[in-house]
This record gives sequence, structure tokens and C-alpha cells, in this order.
Amino acid sequence: MIPDLLEPEPSVRIDLEQTRFAVTLAFAGSTSGGLFAEALDRARVPASHWDPKGFAADLFLPRFVTQYFCIRSGARDLTLTAPSYLLRIVCQPPSDPAVVAFRSAILAELVARPELEQSLSALHRDLGRLRALTENTGGSRSFDANRQKLDTLATLQQIFDRMASEFESATSGLARLSEFGREVQASEPYRSLGELLSYDQHLATLSLKISVGADGQIRGFDVLSIEESNANPFVNPFWRRWLAKLELFVRGYKFSQAEVLTRLIDSVFSGIDDKLVMVIQVLGDVELYLGALGFRAKAEAAGLAVCLPEVAGADETKHFEGLFNPLLFLNGQAAVPCDLVVDPSTSTTLVTGPNSGGKTRLLQSIALAQVLAQSGLFVPARRARVAMVTRLVASLIEGTKADQTEGRLGMEMLRIRDLFERLPPHAMVLLDELCSGTNPSEGERIVELVLGMLHKLRPQAFITSHFLAFAQRLEKEGTVPGLSFLQVQLSPERRPTYQFKPGVADSSLAEATAERLGVTGDQLLELVEENLRKHRTATSHRS
Repeated sequence: MIPDLLEPEPSVRIDLEQTRFAVTLAFAGSTSGGLFAEALDRARVPASHWDPKGFAADLFLPRFVTQYFCIRSGARDLTLTAPSYLLRIVCQPPSDPAVVAFRSAILAELVARPELEQSLSALHRDLGRLRALTENTGGSRSFDANRQKLDTLATLQQIFDRMASEFESATSGLARLSEFGREVQASEPYRSLGELLSYDQHLATLSLKISVGADGQIRGFDVLSIEESNANPFVNPFWRRWLAKLELFVRGYKFSQAEVLTRLIDSVFSGIDDKLVMVIQVLGDVELYLGALGFRAKAEAAGLAVCLPEVAGADETKHFEGLFNPLLFLNGQAAVPCDLVVDPSTSTTLVTGPNSGGKTRLLQSIALAQVLAQSGLFVPARRARVAMVTRLVASLIEGTKADQTEGRLGMEMLRIRDLFERLPPHAMVLLDELCSGTNPSEGERIVELVLGMLHKLRPQAFITSHFLAFAQRLEKEGTVPGLSFLQVQLSPERRPTYQFKPGVADSSLAEATAERLGVTGDQLLELVEENLRKHRTATSHRS
């Protein structure tokens, strides 16, 4: 039984031979920290058609995973064992829809049954202790090598027992933990493990008579009886232990009791080392689900709701209710949820509105929701229906680069070429301020060309633009097929509400933005006069 929690068809995604060798060295005390993380970093993730280079940086996904996929332990967040492993899972959504459904079913059951979430958290604590003991980190090292090994084996036994008993009633993929645990319990190596640990903990039972003084202190004790655990195969009778030592002495061998115990421990470990390797894979998978639940908890603490989305067909309406941008948390800002509906006849949506109106944040929200939905995880919305896409290409944070050889127009042409090189049919495209740094008349022709070419690929495209007159013309003429329009909704005071409605904006609110940021003529004149006064004062002091 393979305890794979990521795919409906279970597979060993970890490098068995290399990890088993590393685990054996660690158990012998010949290595230290990093074993678990390195094994997960090398682990395979389910097949995906997505290329993270096309969107991960623009969506700040490394920061998103490390800051939002948190696992709580009391009042603190635990450090993920292998953040890069989780990042690869999120950045490479599976190409098989059955994998998405499998993961969503696990999260749905964890939400519906809090006792399973508690069991998964307890299992994660056990796995963390096993990691600390195996890697000799976190102050877990013992001066007694055999004691360290026995503690490691005892923790491993606890993990198997918890898997077998606490996930037995699960109906999702979590049931694999119970199946794996029961299979291990039924094996001969597990029985040897149990007998060895029993030998360590219950070699014999002593009956004592204790004398206590008037001050409550123990004055002495007498041993009334000693009962050895003779049923344990590791326990030999008294006379046989002496005969064995005498025979070895006559034959010229000298073994201490510790050496004999070491051999017994290593023999038991060699029968279950492959199970320990599989437990490392389980740790990575468990952190994915606990991390997703941590993201859900952070959103709820901020008064926001997340959900497991419905999957829509290509000819069905896609929508979000209460869609929000979790990246705003990274900057300490409050997220304002909005609703969004995309008609099935729409292949491209042109978004217009004033600066600081939420257009770029909307694109980030849509992209993050798509990434998380196709990874089988919670999306940042109260309710959502999304269609699966073949790939995601996002260009939201274009800026000047130190090594660029082209001007703004040339860089925009390269950006467009790169887009079409990466873009298969039925992908999702998010472009912020297409051609905004070029001559408006030339830029408008390029944008219209891009819109027409995009439609041939039938993507789900969202593009922001400040070419308002151009967008109004396109809306009026209807010459670009599959094109719809969305604008920032304004309050009666002409301020952005961070909501969106159909249509094209009639103003960029440049004057209102300039006044808010202190860039009106009067405000600039005041700054100029202040600088002149400072200059005259400094000159008079020097003279």
C-alpha cells in the first residue's frame, strides 16, 4: 500500500533508493539535518502542462506559499519542512482533472470533519518529532546512541498506529493512511519492532516494599519479587544469558550488553527502513493540506471566505462571489471582495478605469484563484465556478531591466512575442497595461491586433488598458469577436469602490489622483517655493 495523498492512482514519488541510503546513515548517527527536505525537493510531482516561468514571479507565489500556507502549533506558525516542494505542487497544477477532484475531496472532508483535521495535525507533530530524531536536530540528540535509536523507533511505531486507527473512518484519500498503517501493523517487521520496544520498556516487573520516614522521605525499599517478561522473544532466561556469555568468552569473543542491543535495534530497523522512506513522502503531502487549511484560517480571521470551486464546462458561465486578493495581506492592506461573471461567449475581457482603482489587483486575484483551483485547493472567494485551462500566462509587473537592449516599444513587442510563444489554445492570459508605454495611436493598433489574434486561441484573457477612447470605439463597433468590457465602479464622489461592472470607463480620474497624491499645480508650486526658500536660507548662512 502506497500512502500517496496527491493522486488517485497512488505512486511512489520519492527517490526510494537514495532516500533509504540517507535514512540508514541518519539512523546510524552519521548524518544530520536536511534529510527530509532534500528528499522532498527531489520528489516528483504529478504531471502538469503549466510552466511556472510564465506566472509565478508576477503572482509572488514563493512569498504566497511561505506566508499563507502556514501550519499552526499553539500560538506560532511552524516552519515548513520543504517550502520548495509545496511551491512546485502549487505552481504545477495537474493536467489530469481526476487529481484535482481527489485533492478537493480530501480538503472537503477535513473541513466537514474537524476530528480528522485534529488527527492530521497530531500526525504532523509525530512526523516532526521523527524528523528531529532522525536528523539529530532541535535538541533531540541523545548521548546514548541506542536510546536515540529506540526513541526513533518508538516514534515511528506511534505514527503507524495513529495512521491505522485515526483515519479508519475516512472516505476520501485520507483512508490510504489507515490502509498503510494497518498493512504495516500486520507485517513481521512491525511485530519485531513492537517486541523490541516492549523489551526496552518492560524487561521485568519488580514488586517493592518501600519504607517512608516521618518527614515523607523514602528511607529504603526491599525487592519482594522479580517477574521477567519471558513471553518476549528478546528476553532470555537468566541461566541462558550466562551460558551465552560463557560460550562467547571461551571462543574468544567479547560483547557488551550495549553492543548486543545495538545489533538487535539495527536488525529491526533494517526491516522497516522502506516504511520510513514512505513516511517522508507522507510528511510533504500532509503539509500541503494543513497549509491549505492554514490559508483558510488566515482568510477567516480577516473576515474573508474561501471555498473549493465548482468546475464549469467550456460553454458554461464562470463566476466568482466575494473574490479577493490575498496578496494584499503581504503589504498589511485590507482586501475588498468583489463579484465577477464571465459569459461563455467571452474569450477576452478588457478592463478599464482609473489608476489605483484595483485593475491590477483584480488580475492577480483571478490568476491566484485559477492556480489554486487547478491545484485542488481553496480559492480566495466565497463561491466560485471556474473552467480548467491548459496553461496560465501572466505579465503584470513589467519594468525596466538593467540589461535590456530595447526601448519601451521594443520591450513591449518582445513581451507580446513571448506571450504567443507560450500560449496554447484554451489557456488563461492576464496582461496589465498592454502597450501603455508607447505612442497611443501605434499602441492602439497593436492592442487591436493582439485582441484579434487571441480570439483564435479561445483563451480566458483579461487585459487592462488606459486607452479609453480606443476601448469605447471597440465596444461601439463590436469588430473584435469574443470581446467584453469591464470597468472600475465609482462611488457618487467619483472614488474607486474596488468593484467592477460591465462597460468602459469614461475617465481615468487623473486630476483626482493627482490631488490625492499631491501633484496638482498649486501643490507642486508650493513645493518649488519651499525649495527656493531653503536654498536662499542656506546661501545667506554661507555668506
